[in-house]
Amino acid sequence: MDKALYVAMTGARASLQAQGTLSHNLANTDTPGFKEALANTEAFPIKGTGYASRVDALHVDAGFNRRMGAQQITGNPLDLSLQAGNWLAVQAPGANAGEAYTRGAALSITPNGQLVTAGGHPVLDENSNPIAIPPHQAMDIGNDGTISIIPLGEGPQTMANIGRIRVVQADDARLERGLDGLMRNNDPQQPFVQAQGKSLESGQLEGSNVDAAGALVQMIQLQRQYEMQVKVIKHGDDNARSANSLLRLGG
Repeated sequence: MDKALYVAMTGARASLQAQGTLSHNLANTDTPGFKEALANTEAFPIKGTGYASRVDALHVDAGFNRRMGAQQITGNPLDLSLQAGNWLAVQAPGANAGEAYTRGAALSITPNGQLVTAGGHPVLDENSNPIAIPPHQAMDIGNDGTISIIPLGEGPQTMANIGRIRVVQADDARLERGLDGLMRNNDPQQPFVQAQGKSLESGQLEGSNVDAAGALVQMIQLQRQYEMQVKVIKHGDDNARSANSLLRLGG
């Protein structure tokens, strides 16, 4: 009886964890550049003395969906859409802030001139330093990430390059998502290299790649699985009570 309860309990737990992943995806269906988180379940045999009959249902993080989201034309020069395989480098939050990566490139300029993402993370240049934008009357971001401005009060002939956004080519297998939603290099000894040539498009954004309808269907399926596993737990408890009653009668 305890074996049935154990298997059902671990299955119910894995279903709840998968529902949490789906809820996170649904909450980010409108987040630019968001990559769908994937969840999976695998059998984990419990080892020990005796016959190996107990198997845990283990929830595992299966990474993220690599598919690109739909392109949305905005006309805003600070909205960037990255080419496939490219990631925008930003300064990660925290005391030991390092380099992190995102494809959510809806940028803005703070009152003190710092270039940041929608989440407030400073955008880095090709030397991994935060980018500061001087006062200007016009700005352009090239397809290679080069930032050009016309200084305030000057004519078009004074357009000057002030830096280049750090856009890296990153193998998806070397990226892992942190709790803050940013990606990080899981092998810091091999830093990512700056993307060459055309790496982005200005004036458009990549949308989330979450399939909302499909996620809702999966949510319903997981709910039914959870209910079935709870029923197994209830039936196991009922069987135990019946067995105990028989033992008392026999005594």
